[in-house]
Amino acid sequence: MRRLQFEPLHDELGARVTGIDITKPIAGDALVAICEALDEYSLLCFPGQDMNDAAQLAFTRRFGEPEPNHVKLGATGVIDYLGTVGNVIDANTKQGNDAPRTRYQRGNNLWHSDSSFRLVPAKFSINHAYEVPGEGGATQFASMRTGYERLSEERQKTLDPLQVLHDYVFSRSQVAPVDPNHAASLPPIEHKLVRTNPGNGRKNYYVGSHARSIIGWTGIESRKLIDELLEQTTRAEHVYAHQWEVGDTLIWDNRCLLHRGAGYDADKWRRMMRQTRVSGVGPTLNE
Repeated sequence: MRRLQFEPLHDELGARVTGIDITKPIAGDALVAICEALDEYSLLCFPGQDMNDAAQLAFTRRFGEPEPNHVKLGATGVIDYLGTVGNVIDANTKQGNDAPRTRYQRGNNLWHSDSSFRLVPAKFSINHAYEVPGEGGATQFASMRTGYERLSEERQKTLDPLQVLHDYVFSRSQVAPVDPNHAASLPPIEHKLVRTNPGNGRKNYYVGSHARSIIGWTGIESRKLIDELLEQTTRAEHVYAHQWEVGDTLIWDNRCLLHRGAGYDADKWRRMMRQTRVSGVGPTLNE
């Protein structure tokens, strides 16, 4: 525990964590320190981890119940807690830029919060990098918490009581067709526009590419507000871009962070990550 160190990565979010092997059982005091750091930094990077699927799932369970992969569950009904991000098929095969899966994953290049389209959205996401491209492939993060805090008090009071509709099909059909079974499994969901971290009481708005409209507002009014919040949150000075290295494990708080992929040339490079998510504790309207 004395070796656990946190080095900030950006003024608004993120810390690099050293002094711990998260593929091994984690002592209670170290877990408390990690949870407190997640509340403070919203994103933690554990470099140089010799990860595998079993260890990643065990690490995920330290923070709550794993969330089933919505793509596999919606399309096939099969529950699987791990998903693959990237274009790798096996040791010798990858998919290029024109492959359907590659096109579908371009939806990840839109600013979003993972699983905000679910009644109980994801609390944390955990990604581990096995292969990274030689150029491109960064993941960018922006804080909706500091975005909210930059607003005037009057503006905050306007947002606080609002509810927003999140719709997976609205978001992802902009980049690629959505499997009909998958689409039917994910009807639009109402969430609070402003959420509060139960650990430290700090507020943030909750938007992203899945956010379709404000309940009770016209479409034009809704898009104006959602787009305005997205724009001011994701200005360059507020964004942390993580350049992945093999062995990096990242965990981030979907309740208050937006993220997106920066893109890479899938014809030229291989990229492979494994992802798990930690389920939230309940609908946001009950928070």
